[in-house]
Amino acid sequence: MNDTVNFQDVIKKSMLHLEAFRSISYVDMFLGLASAFIIGLFIYWIYRKTFRGVVYSYNYNVSFVLMTMITALIIMTISTNIVLSLGMVGALSIVRFRTAVKDPLDIVYMFWAIAAGIASGAKMYPLALGGSIIIGLTLAWLSKRKIKEQAFLLIIRHTDSATDELRVQLRKLDSKLKSKTVRKDFTELTVEIKMRDDNTAFMKTISEIEGVHDASLINYTGDYAQ
Repeated sequence: MNDTVNFQDVIKKSMLHLEAFRSISYVDMFLGLASAFIIGLFIYWIYRKTFRGVVYSYNYNVSFVLMTMITALIIMTISTNIVLSLGMVGALSIVRFRTAVKDPLDIVYMFWAIAAGIASGAKMYPLALGGSIIIGLTLAWLSKRKIKEQAFLLIIRHTDSATDELRVQLRKLDSKLKSKTVRKDFTELTVEIKMRDDNTAFMKTISEIEGVHDASLINYTGDYAQ
């Protein structure tokens, strides 16, 4: 008699016997969802305090709380039966998320919410809570570190008479030409400059050059301006 139990035997046994479904107690369900909810609120708070983007999205931040709880619910569900877990993996593999995430740090928060939900659903409450506290404190500490140099976009509209003097002034700055638009009446320059402080005295010097119509300074994060 062959006592070896292979993978197919486990699948057949799970499909034929309802006893293979392991029930989850109300206590475990409450603790798992409560842990996920608390961690989700912590992620929500950290994201709101450390946000450095252009436009803060309340709905996107709230999704972290729901994502943590839903992930915990999925983990508690698939832990009851091996066939159900395989089916859930197959179902989730066809899901495609088409929301564009511009900031790479937003992806970190998404993975944090999913990881915390997995740990909460697997009853690893100390790991979920302790790990989330460490990650949250790390993000808070990194967000408070002073940036030595900030990038700005300097947009200048001028006539041909200001070209030479502008070239002299831009050489004094740590500048890099981003774009140049030439029209019939004027030329528009977009220049990236690096600033260590908030000294914008050079803006007055540039605006007073004969032939300069206007000059604008915009904070630049690499992907978008604010």
